[in-house]
Amino acid sequence: MTDFTLHDKQSAPEDSKALLNNSIDGFGMIPNLHAVMAEAPGLLEGYQRLHQLFLDSSFDDEETTVVWQTINVEHDCHYCVPAHTGIAKSMKVDDAITEALRNETPLPTDKLEALRNFTLSVVRDRGNVNDDAVQAFLNAGFTKRQVLEVILAAAQKVMSNYTNHLANTPIDKPFQKFEWQKAD
Repeated sequence: MTDFTLHDKQSAPEDSKALLNNSIDGFGMIPNLHAVMAEAPGLLEGYQRLHQLFLDSSFDDEETTVVWQTINVEHDCHYCVPAHTGIAKSMKVDDAITEALRNETPLPTDKLEALRNFTLSVVRDRGNVNDDAVQAFLNAGFTKRQVLEVILAAAQKVMSNYTNHLANTPIDKPFQKFEWQKAD
C-alpha cells in the first residue's frame, strides 16, 4: 500500500496551510483525513466546502447523520464511520439512530428509513434512481431540494471515503473508541 503523509502545518503544501487552520478552528485538531488531504490542496478545500454546505442543507441533525452514515457504511469506510459516530454524539443525535446505521438495522422512524433507502439508491445506482424511489422519498415528507442535497452529501463522502481507502487513514484518537467493521 502507498504511504500517504499525515501533514501538519509545517509539512503541508503552502496552499493547504490555511485550510489546516480551518480544521483546527472547527475541530480543535487536524483530523487525520484532513492531514492526508492536505497533500492536494484542492481536495481539502473542496471537502471542507462541501462539508459546510451539507451542514447548511435543509436536513436536521438526525437526517444529516442518516445521510452521512448511510454512505459511510455503504462504502465500508473504516475511518468515517467512527468519526461520524463521534460527530453524531456531539450533535446530540440519539444513539439508537447511530447504532442502527452502524449495524444496518431498522431505524426508529419510517421517515428516517425512507431517507436511508433513498440515499442507498443514489449511491448504489450512481444517481440513476428510478422514479418510484424518488416518489417514495417525496411521499415520506422530503422535498425535491433534499433529493439534490443527498447528491451533495454523496459527493462529499466520495472524497473522504475514497481518500481513506487509498491512504488507510488512521482513526483519530477521539474516535478510536467508536472503531467499526462492516458486518458480514
